Amino acid sequence: MRNILLAIAATAITFTATAQDFDKVDKSPMDAAYYPANATKRAFAKTDEQKAALQPQIRVLYGRPSLNGREVFRSSDDRNAGITKYGDKWRIGANESTEIMLMQNAVIGGKNLMAGRYTMVVVPQENEWTVHINSENDGWGNFSHNAALDVVTTTIPVTRVDESLENLSMALYAPNEDNVVHLKMGWGTYRAELPITVEL
Repeated sequence: MRNILLAIAATAITFTATAQDFDKVDKSPMDAAYYPANATKRAFAKTDEQKAALQPQIRVLYGRPSLNGREVFRSSDDRNAGITKYGDKWRIGANESTEIMLMQNAVIGGKNLMAGRYTMVVVPQENEWTVHINSENDGWGNFSHNAALDVVTTTIPVTRVDESLENLSMALYAPNEDNVVHLKMGWGTYRAELPITVEL
């Protein structure tokens, strides 16, 4: 009987300790962008054709930091001038490395990519961003980025708009009736798009 009581007490202590180990709510929550945008709601489709059309093709997981009165980029070493520096590697998000998952083969920056999980790192400049797609996953930010594992490096234009986004945001959409999906990225007044050709 004593052994049973000790076992119950040990279980209760373990559960209490585990329950207290939950992380606090992060200031930069993780979010997901899908193509098609309503892919996660395909169970509500009324026909098999509609359900098939909503099968996910691309997913991006990323942390969503807030500006909180700051500028996105800085050109100097003054950390008060902006969140990240032009010319430095940036996870294009917060916390864990930004992940792009291709559910089928695709072409990015003229390079063929097999379906699978990859991470994204951006090197921003004032008028363009260099995007690195990397085969290493489950890292923190860009600190584990190994350029030798880049499978794609491509440069995309960046524009400025009037409307400012408080939180970094991403969306996947196809502007034309073809198999080119655009990963739209925006924060503050900066906007950039990475075209992804999905192999149908």
